[in-house]
Amino acid sequence: MVDTAKAGSEVPGEAAEQALAFLSELSPDLRGAAILGRDGTVLAAADEPLRWGEDVATLLAVADRAGDEPIEQVHIATEQGEVFAIRQDGLTAVAVTERFALSSLLFFDLRSILRDLAAGGNGRGPE
Repeated sequence: MVDTAKAGSEVPGEAAEQALAFLSELSPDLRGAAILGRDGTVLAAADEPLRWGEDVATLLAVADRAGDEPIEQVHIATEQGEVFAIRQDGLTAVAVTERFALSSLLFFDLRSILRDLAAGGNGRGPE
């Protein structure tokens, strides 16, 4: 079992980068993505890590206002594309895709990648 109080703070940037590369292989509709630690630090991003950190913090803060507890996942669909965000094991992953990405599949991939990173892997699961 992963200690979620520590998860995310111990994930090496190289592992997070490998996880993003794997996500790109899995998701041909992916436009960009980022993985953040518990404290909001960007561990890996498609580009402009500072911007990803700020935008993800804003997205999650707004989503958290919807209820009494922090949200676990967010899915926003627009005419221009879709945004997926998920919190798992002290980490956060966000992906921006083309329209009509399969949400259940993308959330499954994001959750699997975060679980593996939190367990000390590189996001690819058992190889």
